[in-house]
Amino acid sequence: MIMGFSIALIVFSLLLMLLVLMHKGKGGGLSDMFGGGMQSSVGGSSVAERNLDRITMVIGLLWFASIVALGLLMKSSGN
Repeated sequence: MIMGFSIALIVFSLLLMLLVLMHKGKGGGLSDMFGGGMQSSVGGSSVAERNLDRITMVIGLLWFASIVALGLLMKSSGN
């Protein structure tokens, strides 16, 4: 069980790093590579940015939950 949460924590950490790097900052970001840098009058890039925000928040919550679960499991097992 501890091994499963450890692997999940590693996967969520890598995904979270990737998603944060894809966000648009002051000078742009990696999201510009995927069409986020193209400013359109329709506002398509803002929809993509909002979806990226939502996915990042979900992965962040899963990352936090796996840390808490891993901490509780390690505390109860005495390691």
